[in-house]
Amino acid sequence: MKIEKIFVAGAGLMGSGIAQVCAQAGYSVVMYDVSDAALAKGLESVNWSVGKFVEKGKVEGSVDEIMRRLRSSTAISDAKSADFVFEAVFENMEIKRDIFSKLDDICPANTILATNSSAIPTTEIASATKRMDKVVGAHFFSPVPMMKAVEVIKGMSTSEETMEITKSLCRSIGKEPITVNKDVAGFLLNRINIPSNLEAIRMVEQGVGTIDEIDKGMRLAFGRAMGPFETHDLAGLDVALNAATNLYNDTKDIKFYPPMLLKRKVKAGHLGRKTGIGWYKYDDKGNRLGPAV
Repeated sequence: MKIEKIFVAGAGLMGSGIAQVCAQAGYSVVMYDVSDAALAKGLESVNWSVGKFVEKGKVEGSVDEIMRRLRSSTAISDAKSADFVFEAVFENMEIKRDIFSKLDDICPANTILATNSSAIPTTEIASATKRMDKVVGAHFFSPVPMMKAVEVIKGMSTSEETMEITKSLCRSIGKEPITVNKDVAGFLLNRINIPSNLEAIRMVEQGVGTIDEIDKGMRLAFGRAMGPFETHDLAGLDVALNAATNLYNDTKDIKFYPPMLLKRKVKAGHLGRKTGIGWYKYDDKGNRLGPAV
């Protein structure tokens, strides 16, 4: 199956990043969202990021050439000509199932539908469609343009052909697929990573360490590009809470139970960079000012 046209559902941090790497790789991309404001913000982010890649000589072509391959739309019906769809909407089961049901009706029969869910089992999302063999998990990591790994998750009904096409597409956009053979909540890497992040929050709750010291230690001791609190602020504390909650609800394993501090931060609207305050405070230009707790 030849992939030429890609539809990305969601223009947030993950969706815009996926749209960017696909456009940079030469694909024709439609980035969809229900909000014009979200699309404008997503396009602005992509344009800035592409500019940095071009400036550093990391991608071929000019900013204009790459951006011409990407258009935005508030009409989900524009998925009707897509060969491949990446869904990157909010981490909520009902929202994702609704999107997949609509895409199933709109897209050609051979179109592959991939979910970027970070924790929800692929099979549960796929069951909203009549093409479960063509639904696959494709979990990117943030920030998408920089992070090389993509988990490719085999749902209970995902065909081997769908898996191979998805892995080939990931390689073509400069990513390295990590095969996940069993469709469990949290997949492979987040099953390992999320308990570590939650334990870091508990260490702050208990006064064992501070946010900035933990982040510094994780970078220096384990070679991470960012510590757990920096990562949460980039992705969104609400996203982190939803992922942990989904894992706990599915497994009832206490190690996935979200700490009270995380839940209170989300209730207070401290969601990270997007709100100007999360684990750290930020100025109106997004520069970090210092820990918020």
